[in-house]
Amino acid sequence: MVASALLGGVLVLSACSGSDDDSSGGSDSGATAQSDSDQAAAKKTSVADIKVTPADGTDNASINNSAKVAVTKGTLTAVKMTTESGTAVAGAISADKTSWAPTGQLERATTYKVAATAKDADGRTAHENASFTTVSPSNSFIGYFTPDSGSTVGVGMPVSINFDKAITDKAEVQKAITVSSTSGQEVVGHWFSANRLDFRPEDYWKENTTVTVKLALDGVEGASGVYGVQQKTVTFKIGRNQVSYVDAQTKQMKVTQDGKTVKTIPISAGSPENKTYEGQMVMSEKFKETRMNGATVGFTDDDGKGEYDIKDVPHAIRLTNSGTFIHGNYWGAKSIFGSVNTSHGCVGLSDTKGANDASTPGSWFYNSSIIGDVVVIQNTGDKTVSPDNGLNGWNMSWAEWKAGSAV
Repeated sequence: MVASALLGGVLVLSACSGSDDDSSGGSDSGATAQSDSDQAAAKKTSVADIKVTPADGTDNASINNSAKVAVTKGTLTAVKMTTESGTAVAGAISADKTSWAPTGQLERATTYKVAATAKDADGRTAHENASFTTVSPSNSFIGYFTPDSGSTVGVGMPVSINFDKAITDKAEVQKAITVSSTSGQEVVGHWFSANRLDFRPEDYWKENTTVTVKLALDGVEGASGVYGVQQKTVTFKIGRNQVSYVDAQTKQMKVTQDGKTVKTIPISAGSPENKTYEGQMVMSEKFKETRMNGATVGFTDDDGKGEYDIKDVPHAIRLTNSGTFIHGNYWGAKSIFGSVNTSHGCVGLSDTKGANDASTPGSWFYNSSIIGDVVVIQNTGDKTVSPDNGLNGWNMSWAEWKAGSAV
């Protein structure tokens, strides 16, 4: 029913049903409700859980394995890692997008910042930020090892590790280093000091085998507040078995390979006043030519100058840290070799001046030898060389060697 009235010249219409107005009013109300729902959904926290390692504020973090980002209930969309100065650190998100790690080793004593973003299954975003500092040189230690990875060495070559910090927890450090051989020989470590740890089997390495050294020192506390930073695997090969026997009485050296004598060489060992050490000595360095000055090893005259100073000693092979070499000698009369001991403690072989004459005994022996070969010196009348003077731990019995292990 429609009613009309004229009020003050204005026609007013009223109706009991106004669908157009009601419809319009209903749409505005629905839109408002939907908007509130969207806002509520947007405000809901993402369920993606990001974890940055090391934790925010960490000091002394590892430079190898500690830095990583992981997410559960979501996937990573972006990870940015920089130094405090802003230098970017390269890294990669895993194929399943649930983790991230740097692609290279971090620097010591450096602060790093990490910013990570992830999304959950509903597309909601989560963020995480952290900052940590890697271990400093003063709070970390490194082991300098020999032989080099990939090298081929003689059967006497021990694994020798010299640490740049004194180790007080020797057991923990030794347990983090494993040495094995394809020969299956038992290998045991021996501590010569708080800074030096050597490994060897009971007898010389088996020829033509491979030795593997695993350094799992990363994060190992070697002393109070001092941590290892190395995570490394080293392999080297053992060559043919060469052992040479120097007899100071007969003044001859017998060179054997794989148990067979291949050459006998006349020598001149230390004089009665300057006897050569006895014992098993391992070649640690080779020089085609080197300078030898007596002043560096205590042989001086009244003026404090070296009793000898030879700038071009040919074919020199180091046997001890204290200065024992087996080397070529061109300045002595050829008649001394095989007949008289005249040196200041080294073992001399007849040679020529210059390091290119392959026909001389000194040159032949140099070219036939590799680092790690053994020279056994006998009948000099002097004491046995100290096992830690060079790489000469073979001068200890197996029981003595094992007694120096910390594990």
